[in-house]
Amino acid sequence: MMNGRKTDKPLRYGWTTGACACAAAKAAGAALFTGNFPDPMQILLPGGQRPEFALAVTEKGEGWARAGVIKDAGDDPDVTHGALVIARVSFGAVGSGVVFQAGEGVGRITLPGLTLPVGEAAINPVPRRMIETALHEIAASHGGGCDFIVEISVPDGEKIARKTLNARLGILGGISILGTTGIVTPYSCSAWIHSIHRGIDVARAAKLPHIAACVGATSEKAVKTLYDLPETGLVEMGNFVGGVLKYIRRNPVPKLIIAGGFGKMCKLAQGEMDLHSKRCRVDFEYLARLLESLGADELSIARARRANTALEVLQIAQENNLGLAGLVADHARDVCLNRLRGADMVLEIVISDREGAPIGRAV
Repeated sequence: MMNGRKTDKPLRYGWTTGACACAAAKAAGAALFTGNFPDPMQILLPGGQRPEFALAVTEKGEGWARAGVIKDAGDDPDVTHGALVIARVSFGAVGSGVVFQAGEGVGRITLPGLTLPVGEAAINPVPRRMIETALHEIAASHGGGCDFIVEISVPDGEKIARKTLNARLGILGGISILGTTGIVTPYSCSAWIHSIHRGIDVARAAKLPHIAACVGATSEKAVKTLYDLPETGLVEMGNFVGGVLKYIRRNPVPKLIIAGGFGKMCKLAQGEMDLHSKRCRVDFEYLARLLESLGADELSIARARRANTALEVLQIAQENNLGLAGLVADHARDVCLNRLRGADMVLEIVISDREGAPIGRAV
């Protein structure tokens, strides 16, 4: 389903900002030596693919050249789709290698814990290696050394960054130049999962006593009523609780809080790791059995089986003063502990209502 219409066509792959930056930098590098911009510009991706990119910007002056590529994210709902990624390449000092700089709309690292040190341009390691390889190829073919200053800019990057989690990660001033394969897989949500991982890294580097992975703003509000956590201690995980647990298992923290609304946490208690409505549904038979275990009467149990939403079942429990949210939190915690496989850490589940008040907890 796309734009409300069904389609049998396969979803179209796209290109990362890192791949676009590499193509722009390689084209600018070629123009430094020859005065001409190869268009389209072919690059080598980490997986061996060799895509070509059309150039949207070409400009050169004494000792420098700049080229730009418009990012095509394919059929992925990527916030950077359509962004103009520009690389300005100039000759550097002999022996300096490739030096990266953040231009307009590209962020800078301001907090420790990311893959780059504080103060560096937010151009991730794989795009850097791709650009270095491309420029080395250009320089070698013209008998020159691979010493360049590469400035990457995205004119609307600061505005685009407001739609990302960059500010919470301490990446200020614009977007990050991302990508590990150069390819955007439609609806893979890889950028979101990348942000989750980096958020955990930043919290670990800050040596926070605990962090909270929250489904959204409402569950985040519930956590804030319980704990005085800094922004770096709050990780917006969306539906990707499995991605959080998998990464935390390899990179443990002293205490992890998983927080979400009742419906999402019911899915987690059922054992689901992707809480999106397209991936799984609330099991009302399961909730009816929980009510039965809490001593609910037969009419309430039957109503739960016929319910249309998890909220409806919660209301039935509340009418009978039954602690269903707390029991769901217990089950969700057991599921998460099993996924963490004995990691030495404390785990807490917090369930919030629609106003952001905690209604169920398990530690």
